[in-house]
Amino acid sequence: MSEQMNQEQLESIMGLIIHAGNAKSDAMEAIQEAKQGNFELAEEKIAQAEKSLNEAHHAQTGLLAQEASGEAMTITLLTVHSQDHLMTSITFVDLAKEIIDVYKISVRD
Repeated sequence: MSEQMNQEQLESIMGLIIHAGNAKSDAMEAIQEAKQGNFELAEEKIAQAEKSLNEAHHAQTGLLAQEASGEAMTITLLTVHSQDHLMTSITFVDLAKEIIDVYKISVRD
């Protein structure tokens, strides 16, 4: 941990990674449920994924607020990794929703 990275920043970064990872995992489970025709469970998993994304955004907002208030933020590989995790998870959840819709259409046809 960098000398300038305080405990609060580290906790925010780790929270971002954890919640973004949970969102991606839930989205993958949602796709698997849709693949099996379990659309209600797939939608529940997507809702969980969106909740995790919201928590990740809160962690990110905490970091942004600290920096905006003048608190120095050291950019480390861990910081970059956390942002990468968030952006990947957002994209993955969006794509999972589309894939679930495709499965729903294929069942109707």
